[in-house]
Amino acid sequence: MPFAKGHATENDFIIIPDVDASINLTPDTVVALCDRRAGIGADGILRVVKAAAIEDSTVDPALWFMDYRNADGSLAEMCGNGVRLFAHWLYSRRLVDSASFDIGTRAGVRHVEVLEANATAARVRVDMGLPEVTGLSTCDMNGQVFAGLGVDMGNPHLACVVPGLSSADLAALELNAPSFDQEFFPQGVNVEIVTELSADTVSMRVWERGVGETRSCGTGTVAAACAALADAGKGTGTVWVQVPGGEVEVELSENGSTLTGPSAIIALGELTI
Repeated sequence: MPFAKGHATENDFIIIPDVDASINLTPDTVVALCDRRAGIGADGILRVVKAAAIEDSTVDPALWFMDYRNADGSLAEMCGNGVRLFAHWLYSRRLVDSASFDIGTRAGVRHVEVLEANATAARVRVDMGLPEVTGLSTCDMNGQVFAGLGVDMGNPHLACVVPGLSSADLAALELNAPSFDQEFFPQGVNVEIVTELSADTVSMRVWERGVGETRSCGTGTVAAACAALADAGKGTGTVWVQVPGGEVEVELSENGSTLTGPSAIIALGELTI
């Protein structure tokens, strides 16, 4: 079975081309492939498939569909970094005939624009939709309580802007699986720890449900930008979000949000399930 390996700000994925969804991609298979010792290793799997082959798809059957699986085998609604890599794959492999096109996800249709690309590197802008603020909540990590803004990006987030937290302090924090209000987040939650907005920039670390801490989270950067702007008394603006894996640009307007950042395809190969 052919596969590719890639990342977007070091949030890494296995790409599996499977147009007709003929591969039985069970949760156990996903876990095995994402294992960083016995498998290929990744934060998740992007299956490249037509929407017509996805039973729970609600988008145009003719669209390419990003069938995204977390490293623990669970399905995920959306992945902002993954969709950039997915768009890079489609465009660089000539599976689409334009640099501007739509991709189906379990969170609905996402419009993408490939700003520049070759076979191994790209820069992609994604229409991430309008963030839905769901309220205020808290989580606990290592006995430390963080208060944050609930933001629905098609998947659930708790973006916690911590007053006075420096980038160095953020880097020194020990993140682990958070305890959280399960009534507020019945499907689980991705937790972002974020510095205050300064010169249109924030730093962020993230704990992703079904994965653990990752080097970046695309939907999480939008949630973080939303929370940081609100914390600064702003509703809209452009925020540069620095994550351990690099930097992305988030633009929030009254009508929605966009996420712009890099993508890299680093390897092609074959595997046996």
